[in-house]
Amino acid sequence: MRRSGRSGAALIGVVSAAVALGVTEAVAAFVRPEATPFVTISGAVTDRAPQGPREWAIRTFGTGDKAFLLTVIAVLLALFAAGLGVLAARRLGHGIAGVLALGAFGAWTAIDRPSFEAADLAPVSVGTLFGVLTLVLLTRPDLVDRRPLARPLPGAPEDDVREPAPDTSRRTVLLVGASAVAAVAGFGGRMLQHARFNAEKSRAAVAGNLPTPISAAAPAGPGPVEPGLTPYLTPSADFYRIDTAFTVPQLRAEDWELRIHGLVDREIRLDYRQLRERIAIERDITLACVSNDVGGDLIGNARWLGTPLADLLREAGIRPGADQLVSRSPDGMTIGTPLREVLDGRDAMLAYAMNGEPLPIKHGFPVRMVVPGLYGYVSACKWIVDLEVTRFDAFSAYWVRLGWARQAPIKTQSRLDTPRDASTVEAGPVPIAGVAWAQHRGIAAVEIQVDDGPWQPAELAPQTTTDTWRQYRLLWNATPGRHTLRVRATDGTGAVQTAANADVIPDGATGHHHIEVTVR
Repeated sequence: MRRSGRSGAALIGVVSAAVALGVTEAVAAFVRPEATPFVTISGAVTDRAPQGPREWAIRTFGTGDKAFLLTVIAVLLALFAAGLGVLAARRLGHGIAGVLALGAFGAWTAIDRPSFEAADLAPVSVGTLFGVLTLVLLTRPDLVDRRPLARPLPGAPEDDVREPAPDTSRRTVLLVGASAVAAVAGFGGRMLQHARFNAEKSRAAVAGNLPTPISAAAPAGPGPVEPGLTPYLTPSADFYRIDTAFTVPQLRAEDWELRIHGLVDREIRLDYRQLRERIAIERDITLACVSNDVGGDLIGNARWLGTPLADLLREAGIRPGADQLVSRSPDGMTIGTPLREVLDGRDAMLAYAMNGEPLPIKHGFPVRMVVPGLYGYVSACKWIVDLEVTRFDAFSAYWVRLGWARQAPIKTQSRLDTPRDASTVEAGPVPIAGVAWAQHRGIAAVEIQVDDGPWQPAELAPQTTTDTWRQYRLLWNATPGRHTLRVRATDGTGAVQTAANADVIPDGATGHHHIEVTVR
């Protein structure tokens, strides 16, 4: 096959795959967005990825890790499809078999999802059928026009089109038409999914009547004001998001229901209205991701409004021997929380508002769980619909099965926000500022070290709760040259932040954040 022929055949393969994927998006609009192959394949890859590459993606791309993975999968699918196109040009039957194999793989990833429903097979099944039809019609356009493309070579198989000169005008028309079908089906399917499943209208409907808390968050005292210093409260739009949901679950408040069951005396079911009719508390709580490196930004502080979780569990009646609370979301995520921490008096809650508004959809609307002092992977279930009281020796949650620790209290950490690493500042007074956190223990002190000099105490913002980070500031008399700045914190128990460097796996990173600055 000539090079130009291979290029054309590869294009046919890519267009056929695009039609298949576009059709899956259109069919998913009548099933659910989670049933599209992009979502199921991405989920399967995420579940089976080794910890090293997974953490590299989070460390490198942060909250853009999902977009990175989707891009990689799209490129690999395009390359595979191009190969199928070339294969089909040589032996059409082999190309068809390749498409069917790809469809079978997509079906397997759908079945493999924890939240699988039989209807989830519809998008990949119909998409595969359209992919096969498109590949056949583009490879053999004579099937839609009985005029022969060319006579086969003597003794050559009838479907061997390596030598005949194709009717390029006919094939071009079909290529353009198939591309249009792919675009219309893909973009149209996405728009229809958004129209049918988007929960924004439901969120807007409950925005104007948030419950009044019986206990409001303590007003934060005036903290240091420095350019580049992280604000005390993180705007919802800037709050970090790390989870495995490639399609954000769209739950309407009017359809939401929570089930509490397991090792309890009585099962409880609550809808959204009943949950909001319970007593409400408002608290400032800092959440942190276990994948947050030393000095990282996978952490945020928000004002949460919700109902106390411990009260609900006690109403259900916890049976002796229970030590784990497993929370579930509709996408199949499971999070295991130590029951002791939920019941020890801290402000664990089922939150339905964040920073004075209903939870943003990407942060768990209509309801999520918040437990101060624990990393998110063992406490902060978003889009929560199920709570099971159980035991650690009876069930291992999602992240634990992947090698993370069952117990994960947040470690004492501190971060330098300003000046920035590798920046240049003028000699003289230079403010050093940042945040430190040790949720549920509080921050008692923060110290700064310049080069190998003595640790110097920083000025701390007022602390109204031990469950949030604490801002700090130190005015440094900077001298010309290159300097290394380090920060460490002491928590409310008197324990000093360790200098020992540890990776995020299995229960959070440790070490001192340090930066280098040039003073001129």
